[in-house]
Amino acid sequence: MVHDTSLRPVERRVLRMSEQGLDDAEIGRRFRHSADWTARVRSLSEVPRPNGHHLRGDVLRPIERRVLRWRAAGADYDELAPRFRRSPDFLRQVEALAQYRLRGPDS
Repeated sequence: MVHDTSLRPVERRVLRMSEQGLDDAEIGRRFRHSADWTARVRSLSEVPRPNGHHLRGDVLRPIERRVLRWRAAGADYDELAPRFRRSPDFLRQVEALAQYRLRGPDS
């Protein structure tokens, strides 16, 4: 039985069905994919992945890191809005949330 929590749900289901003796074509049909897709899912499920959600250990999302970097370089919200395709008010909120998240729960 497949118990590896580092696998994605679809990978666990494909492996479980494979262990139950279903062939790739039947598994692919159940997922509305091809037998080749099933074989790829099985082979890629064996590739080691780092555990955890934060690969770099960051608490910030990419947009938050980028907004903080641009703001530290002196960019104005009106200048950044077209670059991020967001309004200046939205970017103010992103920056405020990023600073809050960086302070941590103790602040």
